[in-house]
Amino acid sequence: MNKKPMNDSDMNQHDLQALLQQQPPAPDADVKARHMAAAMAAFNTQHAAEHNNTEKKSNRFQGLLQRLRLTRDTNHHGTHSMNNATNNTGFDNRPFWQKPVIVSGIAASSLAVVAGLTFMQQLMIDPSLSDVTATVFSKNLPLNTPHTSEHDAVEEVVITGAQQVLAEEQAKKMARLESAQLARSKQAYAAAPAAKMMADAQPMMLSVPAPAYAVQDSLAQSAPQFRDRFSDVDENGVIAVSANPVSTFSIDVDTASYSFVRRMLNNGQLPPKDAVRSEELINYFDYAYTPPKDRTTPFATYTNVMDSPWTKGNKLIHIGIQGYQLAASEIPRSNLVFLLDVSGSMDEPGKLPLVKQSMSLLLDTLKPDDTIAIAVYAGAAGTVLEPTKVSEKQKILAALNNLQAGGSTAGAEGIALAYQLAEANFNKDGVNRIILATDGDFNVGQTDDDALQDFVERKREKGIYLSVLGFGQGNYQDALMQTLAQNGNGTAAYIDTLSEAQKVLVTEATSLLFPIAQDVKIQVEFNPNTVKEYRLIGYETRALKQEDFNNDKVDAGEIGAGQRVTAIYEITPVGAESGLLEESRYQKESTPVTGKNSEYAFLRLRYKLPGDPKSQLIEKPITANHNSTSPGHQREVNFATAVAGFAQLLRGSPYAGDFTYDKVIELARANKGMDDYGYRTEFIQLVRKAKIAQ
Repeated sequence: MNKKPMNDSDMNQHDLQALLQQQPPAPDADVKARHMAAAMAAFNTQHAAEHNNTEKKSNRFQGLLQRLRLTRDTNHHGTHSMNNATNNTGFDNRPFWQKPVIVSGIAASSLAVVAGLTFMQQLMIDPSLSDVTATVFSKNLPLNTPHTSEHDAVEEVVITGAQQVLAEEQAKKMARLESAQLARSKQAYAAAPAAKMMADAQPMMLSVPAPAYAVQDSLAQSAPQFRDRFSDVDENGVIAVSANPVSTFSIDVDTASYSFVRRMLNNGQLPPKDAVRSEELINYFDYAYTPPKDRTTPFATYTNVMDSPWTKGNKLIHIGIQGYQLAASEIPRSNLVFLLDVSGSMDEPGKLPLVKQSMSLLLDTLKPDDTIAIAVYAGAAGTVLEPTKVSEKQKILAALNNLQAGGSTAGAEGIALAYQLAEANFNKDGVNRIILATDGDFNVGQTDDDALQDFVERKREKGIYLSVLGFGQGNYQDALMQTLAQNGNGTAAYIDTLSEAQKVLVTEATSLLFPIAQDVKIQVEFNPNTVKEYRLIGYETRALKQEDFNNDKVDAGEIGAGQRVTAIYEITPVGAESGLLEESRYQKESTPVTGKNSEYAFLRLRYKLPGDPKSQLIEKPITANHNSTSPGHQREVNFATAVAGFAQLLRGSPYAGDFTYDKVIELARANKGMDDYGYRTEFIQLVRKAKIAQ
């Protein structure tokens, strides 16, 4: 077959293909320099034209890169038209090393190499950026926005990808923070430097200057807020008997502080000192005081004097009060309202899910004809269940199980609704009580503690009481919980585990729900002939004025069925060298009183029976040789002393003397007793954890 003769066009096409398949020679430096100069001149011209148009400032590199991109359009490389460099066939007849497509490719490649070397140098300077970038590209993370240049593409891949990597790392870190509860308290984090807070929340930071700030701001906003709030209370100090011989306080049977301290120690952290209320640690335990025989006198009182284990020469005075335990036939009917916080802050495993389980446990302790209503609050309050007989347990459980967390926290509105439900089903012969379960974060509506206190006090006078169950950490508002419980004639407990819910709502349910006395006050008058100084361990938030003791209008603590209260004074006897106060130069010598020289102090206990507006009085002297003759009672006194010493060590008390955690363990182990529920064994383990906690 005869071949068709090649024309000029075919020859040019054939030559072009052959040339393109050859290895290009090294670029001519002069040619490269001319094209780079032309490109920069064009860029400068375009930049000057665009300077007055602010909307085009972001594209200042576009002209340069457009002239360096691979293209056959020679108009982008000068002012010559296509006809100046091509023949009438449309093909460029210039040598390949002068063709724009080759020169543009070389120039663009050179810039890419320079940019790559610069970027690699940055990675060598900042290894953390290298790690982030490697992770970004290994994950093949997509870009969020389009780009117009290689520079924009590289920066966007690094920044966008890094933000996604950091978000993933932050999510993992947040999970670890929740499970381990890494923050000691709001105060500790408020005092920490901002850089340290950021390092704790996210160890990997991006070092690209401008975008890094945005990433850091994002991390700061997403970091957990450690907002646990406790009343700032100073520890009771030493008081001279000559200056003030009378000490008066309201009893306290709350246990919230102990449970919160336990949670923190189990997480390897020491609690903030304001979270440690000594009296609540002491009263957490069930001391084997002998109960009274009948309810006509609802209390049995016990006193004991022993040597102080932390200050040689001082003495400890123990005051124990045991309440009457109601028989099953004596337990009145209950009209209860569960007021449950379902706001967004409760959406954690240790909060709303534990609330549901806890309320389910309480149902098992109630009588079939008792009534339960359920009110909830988040951004607003609502009734989930109208007053329903406990015999319809499945209906109550279904209402509980359907609850979900979300929204803000209109706590005051929820409290008002709960009281409305309690009033609508009020039982004048029974117990009318609201049980509030929350982390205490009221942030919508009336959030002032004083206003809430006034509201609760008014409702208390109508016979509706309020008890508070606290849940969760990191957002726990203990100060508000204490205010509500103390002024609502109720108790405050903290539920950190299902086991604690079992203790509070099942084992000690009668003491939580059924009061046997209210407005219970203690007054101790010290004998100046035998006692030089004294201090009360704990009860700082329960102090009363001396004149409040006989004033029946002044509110005080409530004691439930079978409940017990322990108070401990440390005294410096006259003649002891362990006192902390200087002798007064002008204080007159005390005149001995016949028949009373053996007394350290005189105890007075005032209380009201439920529904009785007039108080009753119990009095008892405390003698210097008032030691228990019962080994069992002395064991209880010794264990309470170990707990009191532990509380002082946790608070960093200046009155703890030479007491140590090891001495606490030694004293507690020797006086642990039967320990049916294991609470005392657990206490000893907590002391060991406190030794190594941070």
